[in-house]
Amino acid sequence: MHIKVLGPMTKQCELLLQNAAIAAKKLKCHAEFERVNDLRRVVAYGVMALPALVIDEKVVAGGSVLPVEEIMEIIKHLNC
Repeated sequence: MHIKVLGPMTKQCELLLQNAAIAAKKLKCHAEFERVNDLRRVVAYGVMALPALVIDEKVVAGGSVLPVEEIMEIIKHLNC
């Protein structure tokens, strides 16, 4: 599983990345994490609000910092 956080590395982006890491760990999923702050790469995903969360090249959230539990549900839905 490849998890990306899109946006400038603000506190919100860092928190979203931390929450995603905690969620993956709790579910015992092997995940690679990437921060994407290059504007061209961010725009290529078509997100309208930052920070955004991308799991396996699917934009699953944008514009807010999701709590760990919600990220866990998304990961389960994507069949970790």
